[in-house]
Amino acid sequence: MNIPPSKVPRVIVVGGGFGGVTLSRKLVQQHVQVVLIDRHNYHNFQPLMYQVATCALEPDSIAFPLRGLVKDTTNFIFRLAEVVAVDPLLKVLKTSIGEVTFDYLVIATGTATNFFGNQVLEETALPMKSVPQALDIRSYMLQNLEKATLTSDAEEQKKLMRIVISGAGPTGVELAGAFAEFKKGVLPHDYPELLPEHMEIHLLDGSSRVLASMSEKASQKAEKYLKELGVNVHLNVMVKSYKEETVLTNTDLKIEALTFIWSAGVIGNPVPGIREESIDQKSQRFLVDRMNRVNGCETIFAIGDVALMKTPEFPQGHPQVAQPAIQQGKLLVKNFKRLLLDQPLKEFSYLDKGSMATIGRNKAVADIKSVTLGGFLAWMAWLGVHLYFLVGVRNRLVVFLNWMYSYFNFDRAARLIMRPYQKKDISDE
Repeated sequence: MNIPPSKVPRVIVVGGGFGGVTLSRKLVQQHVQVVLIDRHNYHNFQPLMYQVATCALEPDSIAFPLRGLVKDTTNFIFRLAEVVAVDPLLKVLKTSIGEVTFDYLVIATGTATNFFGNQVLEETALPMKSVPQALDIRSYMLQNLEKATLTSDAEEQKKLMRIVISGAGPTGVELAGAFAEFKKGVLPHDYPELLPEHMEIHLLDGSSRVLASMSEKASQKAEKYLKELGVNVHLNVMVKSYKEETVLTNTDLKIEALTFIWSAGVIGNPVPGIREESIDQKSQRFLVDRMNRVNGCETIFAIGDVALMKTPEFPQGHPQVAQPAIQQGKLLVKNFKRLLLDQPLKEFSYLDKGSMATIGRNKAVADIKSVTLGGFLAWMAWLGVHLYFLVGVRNRLVVFLNWMYSYFNFDRAARLIMRPYQKKDISDE
């Protein structure tokens, strides 16, 4: 892997998400060598990925080069690689570009899309866990609109224009709202030959309400906003399969649609090599102590979505969102400093700053402690929080200008088919 030898302890960080980036940026200030490894050379700001999928933003405005995280220092090294496995006893990390030894290892690999063992859905649905996948959704939606202009068959047009989203968590709700605004603001101008009412947005979820992880009040407001935008919300409905361009559910509901997006769940993305007893088999998250040490591994830590820390306040672990990863990364920096000084480590305590989701223009919901906000005030709070946590001044400026342009012009500037998407045909197998 060609890592320079180090006279100070080597800390390898696997994953350039919120936790890995927060940790790496601050850890270089300590007397350690920091080696950051990721399969992409950029940090992806996942909360805004849905805007890439719905033509509001270009991917480079929500991504930041990992080599640019730290400047003018020799103790930060980045390597573009896939992690294959770890040997905890030998303290060796095996990757697609070779092996490297470590003194300490921090796993911050996040999550993968959870299809709950349904291979048909895994092969046919459109997931959205990466920038390329968001671009696939954007391209495929636009390609289908172009095809719709070539037919005069109303039913065929509807099938081409219809969008079905499985999963009414924050990602599904925000996607549905953004597509509904695209239908309202862009479709009539770009595709005057198509009827806007033919573009149906369907949001399905197996629970009894949208945004089930938020308060009941926030859920009710979000559902109201979605319906005002024309989104068809189907609750207590689980997707069973997707065959012959038809979404099949556990009810009598069947929906013909070419664009079927899966946002119904995530699962931990652990690194192979650590004993099974240290992994929660259901969620595939590493079981960690209050200092984020992986159970049974003194020199291996896990932070963020891939870490399962059970506490009295969070018996099922912390929510798999950005804040726990950021806060765990910050504390781990302090704990590494204490570790190097042979001082006792501090336990992690999560400060819940609330949760929020946006549905559309002037429409958002936010739970901040016992207070639930809705409408314009929540929308402004959502804008401010997401701009603040974007990595890079340039990205903040570009995103802000795009939002202002879209707000006053009802336009989506990134409606480009940069690389056509070809859907996999499992019938050929």
